[in-house]
Amino acid sequence: MKSDGLEISRIFKSYGSEYRKVYRIPAEQTSIMNLIVNCRTSALGRHNECCIKCGYSTIAYNSCRNRHCPKCQYRARELWVKARESELLPVTYYHIVFTIPEILNPIVLVNKRQLYGILFKAASETLLKLGGDPDRLGAEIGIIAVLHSWGQTLAHHPHLHCIVPGGGLTTNGKKWKYSKKVKFNKFFIHVNVISDLFKKKFLYYLKKAYKNDKLKFTGRIKELGSVEVFYRLLNTLYNKKWITYCKRPFGGPKHVIEYLGRYTHRVAISNSRIRSIEEGNVIFEYKDYRDGRIKEMSLPAVEFIRRFMLHILPCGFFKIRYYGILSSRKKKAALERCLELLNTKKNRKAEERETNVVERWLCPECKEGNMIAKSIEYYEASG
Repeated sequence: MKSDGLEISRIFKSYGSEYRKVYRIPAEQTSIMNLIVNCRTSALGRHNECCIKCGYSTIAYNSCRNRHCPKCQYRARELWVKARESELLPVTYYHIVFTIPEILNPIVLVNKRQLYGILFKAASETLLKLGGDPDRLGAEIGIIAVLHSWGQTLAHHPHLHCIVPGGGLTTNGKKWKYSKKVKFNKFFIHVNVISDLFKKKFLYYLKKAYKNDKLKFTGRIKELGSVEVFYRLLNTLYNKKWITYCKRPFGGPKHVIEYLGRYTHRVAISNSRIRSIEEGNVIFEYKDYRDGRIKEMSLPAVEFIRRFMLHILPCGFFKIRYYGILSSRKKKAALERCLELLNTKKNRKAEERETNVVERWLCPECKEGNMIAKSIEYYEASG
């Protein structure tokens, strides 16, 4: 099968039943597979789309809107990015990536909700504490944190992307403090300091979860449930060097938006990376970061599905979170104060109107008007 039109939904449809015979999965994951298979088909119903300029109309099938579906993320991403534009500050932004040692991955897979939560908590507390340190910045910073759980070959690789403005708001709210001259690996805090504090916080919360019986140890990791083995693992983790990346600062607010648009609503693999299916093997392209080249990998279809399903998030788990002056509790007042201190005037009401627009897209007929959805009909997804 050639790559033209080849999608994850077709792989699920062709090999999903075979995969479910080999691996027992929760009903929730079976439901997600069915949604992806039925996305934009008659199984989910249809709606009329009409151009507000020329009147051209057409019928389109409904999307599943599942966050793991490659076909449903583009519009969700555009709306989310549009909503974030009015929250950008006229300062330099930085990109920090938190990773955990690979030996933790088996525990994470069995305890996704707990361990992903600890990853968010440890990383955000690390940045907020160091940002508030008078010897470093002495102000409350803002953080947008995005969870990714995959590598280029779909292997399980949990890591957190954090976007941080280059400065913060003082405790009394009277001053915006710019970050000091960047000299520590492209960030205003040395990467070793970040890594060390992150490790301590993560392992503190991991040990706490273990003591409170919040962790499950089943299957291949069953032996880790014993006190002796678990604390031996903890000692290994304490002695190990943890890696935190501080990437190059963004060029400006526009570049921040472009980056966020690429990363926030990604799924484990996009349809565009799938090249073909040959004799039951899925061939897809990936970037080898060791030499920067694009290469191809072939996996049996069942193994491809297994790797994709590793990255299904727990129901109701938020993969994008906000902290500090960007937290939902503080954001509105804090951003207004920051913009005032930075001498930046923005028409907030106009921007709010723009971020609340109905989903629209360009008319394929006149190429000028926007298409809007009307007369939506829903059907039950087939099992």
